[in-house]
Amino acid sequence: MKSLPRKLSLSVLLCLPMLANAADIKVIHAGELLAVPGKSALKNHTIVIEDNKITAIKKGFVDPASVNKEAELIDLKESFVMPGLMDMHVHMQGELGPDNAKNALRMSAEDVGMHSVYFAKKTLMAGFTTVRDLGADPQFLYALRDAIARDWVEGPRIIASGGVSVTGGHGDVDGMRHDLLELYTPKTICDGPYDCRRATRQAIKFGAETIKITSTGGVLSDTDTGTGQQMEDDELVEIVRTAHGLGRKVASHAHSAQGINAALRAGVDSIEHGSYANKESIKLFKKNGAYLVPTLLAGDTVVKMASNSDFMSPAIKAKALRVGADMQKNFANAYKAGVKIAYGTDSGVSKHGTNAQEAVLMHQSGMSEMDILKTATVNAADLINKSDVLGTLEVGKYADIIALDNSPLKDIKELLDVDFVMKSGKVFKQ
Repeated sequence: MKSLPRKLSLSVLLCLPMLANAADIKVIHAGELLAVPGKSALKNHTIVIEDNKITAIKKGFVDPASVNKEAELIDLKESFVMPGLMDMHVHMQGELGPDNAKNALRMSAEDVGMHSVYFAKKTLMAGFTTVRDLGADPQFLYALRDAIARDWVEGPRIIASGGVSVTGGHGDVDGMRHDLLELYTPKTICDGPYDCRRATRQAIKFGAETIKITSTGGVLSDTDTGTGQQMEDDELVEIVRTAHGLGRKVASHAHSAQGINAALRAGVDSIEHGSYANKESIKLFKKNGAYLVPTLLAGDTVVKMASNSDFMSPAIKAKALRVGADMQKNFANAYKAGVKIAYGTDSGVSKHGTNAQEAVLMHQSGMSEMDILKTATVNAADLINKSDVLGTLEVGKYADIIALDNSPLKDIKELLDVDFVMKSGKVFKQ
């Protein structure tokens, strides 16, 4: 076989990188487009996507060939199109159920990792393109985050946390025999402000993008230590100061008013649950600009489980029935008072892939459809410092896009059945 002339072969070689790097261009025809939740929806618009970002939004249905002869058309003329949803409180490594104790002993770390991949895909298929995971084995959480970012597996973009808790508090291990408690106790369990400073630095060192703390007791801790304040004020202050100094935000699990207010005074960026926020809490929320992440779906789930099953211990069941039943009423008070709210479900307590049920509960508590969509897009992006690339459909932002048959502004339950999912310009469901 004759070799190509030197001149020709060089020109071919020079063309190869251009061919390999050819832009992936998509054109979406959107019948109804909510580009910026909080503003009016638009009729009959075109979104142009190059690789992973939006490069143009134009009125009318633009001919794809006029953009690029290789452009792919995605016809959503009969659909409601909006930014991908964002869930600010998930636990991707498991689901609450009667087999949890057994699985903790029988499932290997590799099994848990593969289960997380399964849950991640379910979440993405439900229309949630970004999540903040606030509690998991960090080694496997960070691996899942990075695998998704590298397109090795399918799932939502993950903002991964590292947990810092006090000995015996919510976030520490419980409900096991003593030797297993010693074995499973995380290295980021701390006591006193300086030890908590160390734990915060350690969590960040190993990959935490957010610090998750537990200023109060929790419903699912298998102990009767209640849901009052458990981290001391000086511990809270030191964790927040250290995390902020290293460029990390702090999310605080908190049920009781005392624990909520202590965390807010310390300067946390979000309160998770906020079940018993009082008038002082609302003043502190508004003064500090902190977000409430309500997780109503978790409350609804534990009440139903406590009422209809017997796998919960007496300590857990008592807390579930009391706290879960009170969450919606207190959320309504915070919303009416103008507290900033970001969408979060605590999925893992509830089943993964049912994240949109939170929106139904928020609406039942009096929140408007548009405000709900804002919590899951604009507000969520602000909470994780990603407003420059996420939360709205605008030029220069990532093409995280979902589509529904009908408008959720008319019926919020439309979010329960997402028909089209795109993340970073790649279609995952159509």
